[in-house]
Amino acid sequence: MDIKEYIINDVEPLHIDDDVRKAQKIFQQLTFSHVPVMDGEVYLGCVSETDVYCFEDGQTLKDVKYALDTFMVTIDTHWLDVLEAFAQHNSNVMPVLSSENKYLGYYELKDIMQHFNDSPFLYESGAVVVVEKGSTDYSFSEIAQIVESNDSKLYGCFVSNYRDHVTEITVKLSPENLNAVLQTFRRYSYEISTAADDDSYLDALKERSNYLNKYLNI
Repeated sequence: MDIKEYIINDVEPLHIDDDVRKAQKIFQQLTFSHVPVMDGEVYLGCVSETDVYCFEDGQTLKDVKYALDTFMVTIDTHWLDVLEAFAQHNSNVMPVLSSENKYLGYYELKDIMQHFNDSPFLYESGAVVVVEKGSTDYSFSEIAQIVESNDSKLYGCFVSNYRDHVTEITVKLSPENLNAVLQTFRRYSYEISTAADDDSYLDALKERSNYLNKYLNI
Protein backbone atom coordinates (compact mmCIF):
# COMPACT_ATOMS: atom_id res chain seq x y z
CA MET A 1 0.00 0.00 0.00
CA ASP A 2 1.92 2.99 -1.34
CA ILE A 3 1.18 6.46 0.04
CA LYS A 4 3.74 8.44 -1.96
CA GLU A 5 0.90 9.71 -4.15
CA TYR A 6 -0.43 11.64 -1.15
CA ILE A 7 2.63 13.92 -0.92
CA ILE A 8 1.45 17.47 -1.70
CA ASN A 9 3.00 20.92 -2.02
CA ASP A 10 -0.07 23.16 -2.03
CA VAL A 11 1.41 25.35 0.72
CA GLU A 12 4.94 26.69 0.34
CA PRO A 13 7.14 26.14 3.40
CA LEU A 14 8.11 29.19 5.41
CA HIS A 15 11.68 30.45 5.30
CA ILE A 16 13.74 30.90 8.44
CA ASP A 17 14.09 34.64 7.69
CA ASP A 18 10.31 35.17 7.36
CA ASP A 19 8.56 37.45 9.82
CA VAL A 20 6.36 35.68 12.36
CA ARG A 21 3.43 37.72 11.11
CA LYS A 22 3.65 35.88 7.78
CA ALA A 23 3.35 32.61 9.67
CA GLN A 24 0.36 33.95 11.61
CA LYS A 25 -1.42 34.91 8.38
CA ILE A 26 -0.91 31.41 6.96
CA PHE A 27 -2.49 29.84 10.04
CA GLN A 28 -5.40 32.27 9.81
CA GLN A 29 -6.10 31.04 6.27
CA LEU A 30 -5.56 27.30 6.86
CA THR A 31 -6.55 24.58 9.30
CA PHE A 32 -2.98 23.32 9.63
CA SER A 33 -1.54 22.61 13.07
CA HIS A 34 2.03 23.11 11.76
CA VAL A 35 3.84 24.61 8.77
CA PRO A 36 7.32 23.44 7.65
CA VAL A 37 10.24 25.89 7.88
CA MET A 38 13.22 25.83 5.52
CA ASP A 39 16.69 27.36 5.42
CA GLY A 40 17.36 27.37 1.71
CA GLU A 41 16.98 23.72 0.68
CA VAL A 42 17.38 22.41 4.24
CA TYR A 43 14.34 21.42 6.27
CA LEU A 44 14.66 22.76 9.84
CA GLY A 45 11.39 21.75 11.47
CA CYS A 46 7.82 22.99 11.84
CA VAL A 47 6.37 26.03 13.52
CA SER A 48 3.11 25.28 15.34
CA GLU A 49 -0.08 27.30 15.36
CA THR A 50 -0.04 27.19 19.16
CA ASP A 51 3.40 28.81 19.35
CA VAL A 52 3.17 31.30 16.52
CA TYR A 53 0.74 33.61 18.32
CA CYS A 54 3.04 33.77 21.34
CA PHE A 55 5.88 35.40 19.41
CA GLU A 56 6.48 39.13 19.49
CA ASP A 57 5.85 41.41 16.52
CA GLY A 58 8.98 42.10 14.53
CA GLN A 59 10.56 38.75 15.29
CA THR A 60 11.64 36.43 12.51
CA LEU A 61 11.45 32.67 12.63
CA LYS A 62 15.23 32.69 13.08
CA ASP A 63 14.70 34.52 16.37
CA VAL A 64 12.40 31.75 17.58
CA LYS A 65 14.22 28.82 15.99
CA TYR A 66 14.35 27.13 19.40
CA ALA A 67 10.56 26.68 19.24
CA LEU A 68 10.53 24.67 16.01
CA ASP A 69 9.29 21.09 16.25
CA THR A 70 11.75 18.89 14.35
CA PHE A 71 9.60 15.97 13.25
CA MET A 72 9.23 14.39 9.82
CA VAL A 73 9.02 11.08 7.97
CA THR A 74 10.88 9.83 4.93
CA ILE A 75 9.44 8.79 1.59
CA ASP A 76 10.00 5.14 2.56
CA THR A 77 8.23 5.32 5.94
CA HIS A 78 5.40 2.79 6.17
CA TRP A 79 1.94 4.32 6.34
CA LEU A 80 1.30 2.85 9.80
CA ASP A 81 4.46 4.53 11.07
CA VAL A 82 3.31 7.76 9.41
CA LEU A 83 0.03 7.52 11.34
CA GLU A 84 2.00 6.95 14.53
CA ALA A 85 4.12 10.04 13.81
CA PHE A 86 0.97 12.14 13.39
CA ALA A 87 -0.29 10.93 16.78
CA GLN A 88 3.04 11.38 18.58
CA HIS A 89 3.41 14.99 17.45
CA ASN A 90 -0.26 15.96 17.63
CA SER A 91 -0.08 17.29 14.09
CA ASN A 92 -2.27 17.19 10.99
CA VAL A 93 0.70 17.95 8.71
CA MET A 94 3.72 15.69 8.31
CA PRO A 95 6.81 16.83 6.32
CA VAL A 96 8.26 14.21 3.99
CA LEU A 97 12.00 13.98 3.20
CA SER A 98 13.84 11.95 0.59
CA SER A 99 16.51 9.41 1.52
CA GLU A 100 18.98 12.27 0.92
CA ASN A 101 17.08 14.48 3.42
CA LYS A 102 15.65 16.70 0.68
CA TYR A 103 12.25 18.22 1.47
CA LEU A 104 9.63 16.72 -0.88
CA GLY A 105 6.37 18.06 0.51
CA TYR A 106 3.99 16.96 3.24
CA TYR A 107 1.22 14.54 4.08
CA GLU A 108 -2.12 15.67 5.46
CA LEU A 109 -3.62 13.54 8.20
CA LYS A 110 -7.02 13.33 6.48
CA ASP A 111 -5.45 11.75 3.39
CA ILE A 112 -3.60 9.08 5.37
CA MET A 113 -6.71 8.33 7.41
CA GLN A 114 -8.66 7.87 4.18
CA HIS A 115 -5.95 5.48 3.02
CA PHE A 116 -6.43 3.53 6.25
CA ASN A 117 -10.20 3.50 5.73
CA ASP A 118 -9.66 1.99 2.27
CA SER A 119 -7.63 -0.92 3.65
CA PRO A 120 -9.15 -4.44 3.64
CA PHE A 121 -8.94 -4.46 7.44
CA LEU A 122 -11.80 -1.96 7.51
CA TYR A 123 -13.80 -2.46 4.33
CA GLU A 124 -13.83 -6.27 4.09
CA SER A 125 -16.93 -7.76 5.66
CA GLY A 126 -15.98 -10.19 8.38
CA ALA A 127 -15.99 -10.94 12.06
CA VAL A 128 -14.18 -8.97 14.76
CA VAL A 129 -13.01 -11.01 17.73
CA VAL A 130 -11.27 -9.61 20.79
CA VAL A 131 -9.09 -12.09 22.67
CA GLU A 132 -6.97 -11.75 25.82
CA LYS A 133 -3.90 -13.59 27.06
CA GLY A 134 -0.92 -12.97 29.31
CA SER A 135 1.42 -10.36 27.89
CA THR A 136 4.30 -12.85 27.65
CA ASP A 137 2.18 -15.78 26.45
CA TYR A 138 0.60 -14.66 23.18
CA SER A 139 2.13 -14.37 19.73
CA PHE A 140 0.79 -13.05 16.44
CA SER A 141 2.11 -16.11 14.63
CA GLU A 142 0.04 -18.30 16.95
CA ILE A 143 -3.06 -16.16 16.37
CA ALA A 144 -2.58 -16.39 12.60
CA GLN A 145 -2.09 -20.15 12.86
CA ILE A 146 -5.31 -20.54 14.87
CA VAL A 147 -7.33 -18.58 12.32
CA GLU A 148 -5.85 -20.13 9.19
CA SER A 149 -5.80 -23.71 10.51
CA ASN A 150 -9.61 -23.45 10.65
CA ASP A 151 -9.81 -22.38 6.99
CA SER A 152 -10.61 -18.77 7.84
CA LYS A 153 -8.76 -15.73 6.45
CA LEU A 154 -6.97 -13.25 8.69
CA TYR A 155 -7.53 -9.63 7.59
CA GLY A 156 -5.49 -8.10 10.39
CA CYS A 157 -4.89 -7.93 14.12
CA PHE A 158 -3.43 -5.43 16.55
CA VAL A 159 -2.85 -4.94 20.26
CA SER A 160 -5.82 -2.89 21.43
CA ASN A 161 -5.15 -2.73 25.17
CA TYR A 162 -2.80 -3.66 28.02
CA ARG A 163 -4.17 -4.39 31.49
CA ASP A 164 -2.48 -5.97 34.54
CA HIS A 165 -0.02 -8.05 32.49
CA VAL A 166 -2.81 -9.12 30.16
CA THR A 167 -2.77 -8.13 26.49
CA GLU A 168 -5.96 -7.56 24.52
CA ILE A 169 -5.73 -8.31 20.79
CA THR A 170 -8.38 -7.32 18.25
CA VAL A 171 -8.60 -9.74 15.34
CA LYS A 172 -10.56 -9.32 12.11
CA LEU A 173 -11.17 -12.46 10.10
CA SER A 174 -13.48 -13.92 7.50
CA PRO A 175 -16.70 -15.33 9.00
CA GLU A 176 -16.16 -18.88 7.73
CA ASN A 177 -15.79 -21.43 10.53
CA LEU A 178 -15.87 -18.70 13.16
CA ASN A 179 -17.10 -21.03 15.87
CA ALA A 180 -14.21 -23.44 15.22
CA VAL A 181 -11.78 -20.51 15.45
CA LEU A 182 -13.23 -19.45 18.80
CA GLN A 183 -13.04 -22.99 20.16
CA THR A 184 -9.40 -23.24 19.11
CA PHE A 185 -8.58 -19.91 20.77
CA ARG A 186 -9.98 -21.34 24.00
CA ARG A 187 -7.93 -24.51 23.65
CA TYR A 188 -4.85 -22.32 23.37
CA SER A 189 -5.88 -20.53 26.62
CA TYR A 190 -7.06 -17.29 25.01
CA GLU A 191 -10.01 -15.65 26.72
CA ILE A 192 -12.69 -14.45 24.31
CA SER A 193 -13.85 -11.02 25.50
CA THR A 194 -16.42 -10.53 22.72
CA ALA A 195 -19.64 -12.48 22.27
CA ALA A 196 -19.81 -13.53 18.63
CA ASP A 197 -23.32 -14.21 17.35
CA ASP A 198 -22.53 -17.76 16.29
CA ASP A 199 -20.35 -18.76 19.22
CA SER A 200 -21.96 -22.12 20.06
CA TYR A 201 -19.80 -22.42 23.19
CA LEU A 202 -21.47 -19.36 24.69
CA ASP A 203 -24.87 -20.52 23.45
CA ALA A 204 -24.37 -23.88 25.15
CA LEU A 205 -23.38 -22.19 28.43
CA LYS A 206 -26.48 -19.99 28.28
CA GLU A 207 -28.69 -22.99 27.54
CA ARG A 208 -27.27 -24.97 30.45
CA SER A 209 -27.60 -21.97 32.74
CA ASN A 210 -31.23 -21.50 31.76
CA TYR A 211 -31.88 -25.23 32.32
CA LEU A 212 -30.24 -25.09 35.76
CA ASN A 213 -32.28 -22.04 36.75
CA LYS A 214 -35.45 -23.74 35.61
CA TYR A 215 -34.53 -26.86 37.65
CA LEU A 216 -33.77 -24.81 40.78
CA ASN A 217 -37.09 -22.96 40.50
CA ILE A 218 -39.17 -26.15 40.47
